[in-house]
Amino acid sequence: MTYTENLWLYFTLLFGIIILPGIDMLFVLASSLTGGRRVGLAATSGIMAGGAVHSLYGAVGIGLLASLIPVLFTPLLVFGAGYMIWIGIGLMRSSIVIEGDEVNASASAWRAFRRGMVTCLSNPKAYLFMMAVYPQFLKPVYGPIWIQGLIMGLMTAATQLAVYGALALTAGKSRDLLISSPQITIFIGRAAGLLLVLVAGFTLWEGIGHQ
Repeated sequence: MTYTENLWLYFTLLFGIIILPGIDMLFVLASSLTGGRRVGLAATSGIMAGGAVHSLYGAVGIGLLASLIPVLFTPLLVFGAGYMIWIGIGLMRSSIVIEGDEVNASASAWRAFRRGMVTCLSNPKAYLFMMAVYPQFLKPVYGPIWIQGLIMGLMTAATQLAVYGALALTAGKSRDLLISSPQITIFIGRAAGLLLVLVAGFTLWEGIGHQ
C-alpha cells in the first residue's frame, strides 16, 4: 500500500467517525442553537484544538515507540486493530439516536471555544481511540513519524471543520433531521462500526503480512 492510499484509508475512517453523532456533535449543535452561528463555530474551533492535542500525543507516542522500542510496534499495531474491531462491533450492535436534550451550551464565543476544547480533551475514549488508530497509519516506512502525524492532524482538523462547521451553520435543520429521523443516526452509527472493523482488519493484514 502506498502512502497516498494509506492517507485515503485514514481519511475514510476519520470521516466515518466524525459524522458519528456524539458529545462533540451535540455540543456544536447546542452552542449554535443557543448562541448562533458565531458561537457554534467557536465551539467547533475548540473541538478542533482538542483534536490537535490528541493528534500530537498520538504521533509523539507512536514515534517514540517506533524509534526507541521498535519491537513493541507490532504488538501495539495488533492491540490497536483489536480495539478498533471491538469498538466497531459495539457500534454495529448499537442504536444511536439523538433525543433532543443537547448538553448545555454557552452564549459566549470564547467560553464555547474553551468548553469545546475541554469537551474533546475530557473524553477518555478519545485517548484510547487515538492510541488504537494511529499505529495503523503512522508507519516508519513512510518517512519521519512527526511529518506523518502533522499531515494526519491537519486532515483531522479540516474534517472536523467541514462536518462540525456545516452543523454550526445549519444547526436548526441539522437538529431537526437528527431528531426526526432516528433511522439515519442508527444507520450512521452502524456504518461507522462496520467501517472500523473493515479498516482494522485491512491495516492489520497489511502490517503483519508485509513484515
